[in-house]
Amino acid sequence: MAQQPVPERAASRILDVALDAPDRPRDGVPPYGTTVFAPAHPRPGHDGPPVVDFELLACAAGPPVPVAFTTLAALVEALGDAQPWIAVGLGRYAEAMREAGLPAVRLDPAVTGGARTWRPQDLIDTYGGEERG
Repeated sequence: MAQQPVPERAASRILDVALDAPDRPRDGVPPYGTTVFAPAHPRPGHDGPPVVDFELLACAAGPPVPVAFTTLAALVEALGDAQPWIAVGLGRYAEAMREAGLPAVRLDPAVTGGARTWRPQDLIDTYGGEERG
């Protein structure tokens, strides 16, 4: 699947520890099937199902990482109300990120105050306005 580049404006910085993939449930970690909210860019597929590009966030130490939030309110508080997102099962999301060779998913990360977030104009610039529909 070809990845569409995400504008530089979408890069955020986070401070957190990785969510390990233990053999048994951990205290404070939601069950496998729990719905989480991930920064993502869903768009129609050409001849099939929709395509979703997940947004990785820059980490203070190391490569960008996949993140998820246990509530939509937490995602909005961390990344802003114009942040594109998708609801997905935590277990399947973590598996998909691992299969893609990415670092472990960070759950409910603390986002630094200087993080860049999506603005409504960024969405229009990236995906077009209603007039282009």
